[in-house]
Amino acid sequence: MGASESVPEKSIHEFTVKDSKGKDVDLSIYKGKVLLVVNVASKCGFTDSNYTQLTKLYAIYKDKGFEILAFPCNQFLKQEPGSSQDAEEFACTRYQAEYPIFRKVRVNGPNAAPVYKFLKASKSGFLGSRIKWNFTKFLVNRDGIVIDRYGTGTAPMAIEADIKKALGEE
Repeated sequence: MGASESVPEKSIHEFTVKDSKGKDVDLSIYKGKVLLVVNVASKCGFTDSNYTQLTKLYAIYKDKGFEILAFPCNQFLKQEPGSSQDAEEFACTRYQAEYPIFRKVRVNGPNAAPVYKFLKASKSGFLGSRIKWNFTKFLVNRDGIVIDRYGTGTAPMAIEADIKKALGEE
């Protein structure tokens, strides 16, 4: 258990994902930006604190080359039960999220989204590469390389110093 899957891609910028409406989004549009990639859920005990802090981080750093990429996921106790558009509406209405909310994905197992296979292969977590819960966060540098991974229990504001460093502010 926990063996990293081999992936040919060297950068997150090589992936195309779907937005909440099903339209293709080429992640190369984020070249030159520091990214925080997060698997989100609307009905999790960590939802309020994470979304609140993600919105705060985004407000502080969005004009400095920082972007949050949120991927709704229903794999953990079915805590993202609605459609992708429901997840986007929830985040944007309740938490004023201005960052992109993509189509719901699977983050573990054989049907995991390719971008998540890449993220997990790039940085394993506690007890291997498998994502343990909602709000696992991956910090990606301007070149599209994963530089760190944070578990659910790490609050977004707790990684602010790492974001500043990746942005070249420290």
